Amino acid sequence: MPASAPHPRRDTRGIVDPAELLARVRFRRHVPAPGLRPYLEHYWLIDWELPEPYTSRLVPHPSVNVVFQRYGALGAPAAEAVASAEVSGIGLGLFTQRLSDAGRVCGVQFRPGGFRPFAPAWPVSTWTGRRVPLDEVFPDDGTGDPAAAVLSPDEDHARVAALDAFLLARGPAPDPAAEQAMELVDLIRSDRSVRAVSRLSAASGLSARSLQRLFAGHVGVGPKWVILRYRIHEALERAEAAGAPDWAGLAAELGYSDQAHLVRDFTATIGVPPTAYARAVSVP
Repeated sequence: MPASAPHPRRDTRGIVDPAELLARVRFRRHVPAPGLRPYLEHYWLIDWELPEPYTSRLVPHPSVNVVFQRYGALGAPAAEAVASAEVSGIGLGLFTQRLSDAGRVCGVQFRPGGFRPFAPAWPVSTWTGRRVPLDEVFPDDGTGDPAAAVLSPDEDHARVAALDAFLLARGPAPDPAAEQAMELVDLIRSDRSVRAVSRLSAASGLSARSLQRLFAGHVGVGPKWVILRYRIHEALERAEAAGAPDWAGLAAELGYSDQAHLVRDFTATIGVPPTAYARAVSVP
């Protein structure tokens, strides 16, 4: 299986109004250890100190995340902050998170299809739409508190090392179906001609029913959902670019039957029509 790129992605795809987020928090990505790269997109780290609350919004990727988080009062010692860890399944709707005072989050974003080798006992759809305590998926192994190990260091490299150690102690287990699922999701993400499950079925040689079973077990959502989510990500990114997009042309490019269908999906996901969103993010 090919490893992921040695450098993390630099795009902000899926983040609603990324300029606003990056102005308020310190956000960065890091690559995991080589043995983990085939299964992970990246690690993502966020720290903030906010005199006023801020609500971040995200259109989730079709990815499971493991999240270590710490929240505390502004200016208070870190020892007084409240720490926790969870497995966050694929979010089906817009994810909103209110950030206030001081905080730190260290997350693991798995490649779509890449989580099952670390938790092979359950289909990934078990976690879809859910956020569950870490120990429900990864029971305590007696090696100490993983949240403390990940969140305590101030240096990024030490946090990354702790994340590597946590994951390498728990897998991955060989799983050819996971490899196939990751390859198919990569195809959806990169090939705009894959606009329907029938096209994916033809490209993969799998029936629609086999694709549904594979995606339920190893991705967590169906292939049609993944296709639509990546197209919404692209529409969101285009809306944030300079100049007004040709919405009718974009709808056709993304495989929608007409502009109205794109507008309907965008509005249902983001909460506002694409033209209103484009105007809002263009205001300095």
